[in-house]
Amino acid sequence: MNISQMYTIEIVSMLGKRFKDYRIGTDMTQREVSDKSGVNIVTIRKFENGQLHNITMATFIELLRAIDFMQGLDDVLPEIPISPYELEKIQQGKRKRVRHAK
Repeated sequence: MNISQMYTIEIVSMLGKRFKDYRIGTDMTQREVSDKSGVNIVTIRKFENGQLHNITMATFIELLRAIDFMQGLDDVLPEIPISPYELEKIQQGKRKRVRHAK
């Protein structure tokens, strides 16, 4: 199914299941993730089982940090590249030469 056609609840549920796969891939138990992230183990369990649909962004980030997957956030919302127009404006403002007074 195309993610753009999914309801928010379905996306959060899918993320929970994916998180579980990544957590298991790092050989961490739910308890270890809880200890490292400060997130309650019940919250982790519900998130992974698709029973928690209102997880906060802060909690999600702490869970990703616990399994050492912060680079994944950059893939979610990468920096916007500088447009050619903006790049030209930046280049125009730079000095082109150095001239010393005689």
